[in-house]
Amino acid sequence: MADDELKSKYPTYLDRLVTNGFLTNEQIHRMFYEINKNNKLIVQYLVEAFDIKPLIIAEAISAEYEEPLLDLSTFNLSLIPKGAIDEKLITKHKVIPLSVKDHSLFIAVADPTLTHDLDTIRFNSKKKLEIIIVEHDKLERALEEIYGTNAQLEFLNNLHNNDDSENTEDILKELNFDINADHEKDDTIVVKYLNKILYDAIKMGASDLHFEPYAKIYRIRYRIDGVLHSISFPPLVLAPRLTVRLKIMSKMDISERRSPQDGRIKLPVSQFKSIDFRVSSLPTLYGEKLVLRILDASSATLGIDALGYEEDQKALFLEALNKPQGMLLITGPTGSGKTVSLYTGLNILNTESSNISTAEDPVEINLEGINQVNVNPKVGLTFSAALKSFLRQDPDIIMVGEIRDLETAEIAIKAAQTGHMVMSTLHTNSAPETLTRLHNMGVASFNLATSINLVIAQRLARRLCNKCKKPIQIPRNSLIELGFTEQDLSSSKFTVYQPVGCPECREGYKGRVGIYEVMKVTPEISKIIMEDGNALEIAAASEKSGFNNLRRSGLIKVMNGLTSLQEVNRVTSE
Repeated sequence: MADDELKSKYPTYLDRLVTNGFLTNEQIHRMFYEINKNNKLIVQYLVEAFDIKPLIIAEAISAEYEEPLLDLSTFNLSLIPKGAIDEKLITKHKVIPLSVKDHSLFIAVADPTLTHDLDTIRFNSKKKLEIIIVEHDKLERALEEIYGTNAQLEFLNNLHNNDDSENTEDILKELNFDINADHEKDDTIVVKYLNKILYDAIKMGASDLHFEPYAKIYRIRYRIDGVLHSISFPPLVLAPRLTVRLKIMSKMDISERRSPQDGRIKLPVSQFKSIDFRVSSLPTLYGEKLVLRILDASSATLGIDALGYEEDQKALFLEALNKPQGMLLITGPTGSGKTVSLYTGLNILNTESSNISTAEDPVEINLEGINQVNVNPKVGLTFSAALKSFLRQDPDIIMVGEIRDLETAEIAIKAAQTGHMVMSTLHTNSAPETLTRLHNMGVASFNLATSINLVIAQRLARRLCNKCKKPIQIPRNSLIELGFTEQDLSSSKFTVYQPVGCPECREGYKGRVGIYEVMKVTPEISKIIMEDGNALEIAAASEKSGFNNLRRSGLIKVMNGLTSLQEVNRVTSE
């Protein structure tokens, strides 16, 4: 394609990016070939292929077309006018209505050169459009937060003929358990029932689904915000059919009922998006138990601000990520959000100039631009074996899903000492205990002291529902005993809230919030490690530099009205 012909086809804001040194004409040629082939948006491709920051692109667009620029992360999404634009058009054309004033509709867009999209919105709304430029990534995040779940559920509803007015128990009443009956219809109803269970799990924000056979009952439970809730008790005779259906969907061997199996279900929720379920079967006394983990790919791209770090903690995390070598460790029990924290760090580091490899058991979320490996001990592909291979692959950044043994620990530390950034997890109760755990594994004190930059311990507490939480009065001496300081109590803004429960949240909680202790390995801590000091000595040294342990971090979240004392007591200890 000739340069003049190409130039007539691309938006003029690209010239600004060329002039400012963020883009070349050769890259523009390459970009138009790729976006025509892959059907990608220009603003999306600029970020993914050339690592141009979304803010730089948005500033260029705003300046070129003289349209105002808005930081969408500062906008209160609850103020978005309902019904201003059909939601299907919003998600299809990637716009967000911000406000309506007289005959004007103010909309947030990332690329105003998509005139066909704007014409469709203008025709649908019957209003004059006022364009507000926003960053592409923040627009995508806001669309996912506001409309993503609704769009997914609508698609599932259409796909599987789900009826919100019909609950799972109503569907079960349609089943005929007469042995002489035609079970072809029953099988259709079983599929309908199971689809409804999956549909409701997504709708209710569950992270896991448990299908459990017992002697006299069959129970289905959802884990919502970290707590299991019983959802349905289908007839016990239905257990084999539900199990077979789930095993077929997850591509397991339905004839094998004596050994555990793992599988995966990919459930389409739109033309371009699917929801993945990781499935695990376990032979129990009364049949196979199945657990489905919902893998939310969007959680890996939420960004560090969505994780809930305090400002000083976030600064330490980013400082460790930007070091050219060393080790960053994240610790906590299963279900404490370690994977999301690791993936967030990897996304920050994922640039065109970096070679990133991960060893995971299993890979939960696919990350474009990162070499992800599923470990498989049955064929000898262990964490340590994967690490050895990574070191022959010219790596910059390595992520190991978990350090489970001395061999893996020693290879990871060697990598961290030889010019590589290494990230991994352990199962310990606190950040200081992580260092002593590695020492007890057999790692030399010198290697620990010279390779580890940062240790993060974390928990997930249920977030108080903003619509129904209410203040609670607690005696001053009790607050002191719980861990609050006199300085905390002297603040005029000091308030403790308790959960209530409303139609929006059911039990007073909605979502979860991270609680962290972030420990930088300072020269003083390195000295304690070299002298074979214990976790208490390491913790004492950390507190001198302003380190907040999990308990203190949890109390800060309580003072900020994000969670309750009950939750902090549940997930932390003194």
